[in-house]
Parts: sequence; structure tokens; C-alpha cells
Amino acid sequence: MKNLHYPNKKTKKGTNEKIDKNGLIIFKSVKDAMKSEKILKNYNISVVAPPPEIREGCDLAIEYDLVEEMGIKRELTKNNIEPLKFIALSDYSLKPLELVKVKNLDDDCLMVRCGNMKITIDGDGNILNISGGGCPDVPYLTLKMRGKNIKDIKEDETPKTLGYTLCAYTLNKAFEKAKELVVEG
Repeated sequence: MKNLHYPNKKTKKGTNEKIDKNGLIIFKSVKDAMKSEKILKNYNISVVAPPPEIREGCDLAIEYDLVEEMGIKRELTKNNIEPLKFIALSDYSLKPLELVKVKNLDDDCLMVRCGNMKITIDGDGNILNISGGGCPDVPYLTLKMRGKNIKDIKEDETPKTLGYTLCAYTLNKAFEKAKELVVEG
């Protein structure tokens, strides 16, 4: 069994360099945010949770490099997506919240959480548990994935392929991070 341990990555206080160069796209719906992530895959973006002070419409936002804003707006317009707003993150208090969090558990296990969805794996990458959400596809996803090794799950067996709700989307984010941690070892 591999020794899985996720280091807690702390950033230095007072470093606003990334914030000053990034912006946030706020969407009306989760559907728009998810579609935009696919459309903007060639840009330097990440899906995040907007800070509560600026949250409108949905619980997902896209953080992007301000230098790419014109191209991003053009792509979204071309694909008929109208975000609620684009916000420059010049104020540190507007820092978006990370969607994916990793917690070391006893017995050499990790729990990776995204939103309300959690996936727990052992040191070899075996999926021990999937929990959270409340969406109708969560029990199905759990039945299809629990007990399998995360390294052996094919693209057509991932939560983003099998599911159809926000729970499946966030579980897939947790799944991708857990798989990355197991592969990196």
C-alpha cells in the first residue's frame, strides 16, 4: 500500500500577485458555467466558487487571466453564453474559494471534496466511499465506482460521463484530483 499524504499548501500572507492579474466570470446558471468551462478549455481558467459577497445566480464561477478577457468574451458570445458579469479581482477580499479540498484521514486514506461531494480513497487508489450531494444520480455513481481502483477507471466510466447533475460535475472534480494524487504517488 502506498503512503498517500497530501501536503497542506499554505501561501505566504500578503501575496496578492495572482489576484491582481485575474478576473472572475459570474454566471446565471450552473449549466452556463459548466458549458463555459468546456468552451474555454484552451484558456488559462479554473472553475471556482465565487465569494459570497458577489455570488449571484449560481455557485460556480470561472477564474481567468485578465489578459485573456477579450478572447474569452468573444468565445462566450460566439457560443451564446451571456455571463452576468466579469469582475477584476483587484481586491483580495474578493478572492474566489477553492472548489476542491483534500483531507488526510487515518489509515493512509484521503478524502477529496468538491462542493458537497466527497470521494475517499486508500493508499493504493481504491475507492472506499462516495458521499454527499443529494442529486438523483449520486447512488448510481456510487454503485458504479465504489470498490474500483481509481487508476483503472476509463474515461467513459467517470462521473462526468455517467452523471448529469451538479453533483456529478463536482464529484468529477474530486475524482480528477484524487486520481492525480494517486498517479503522482
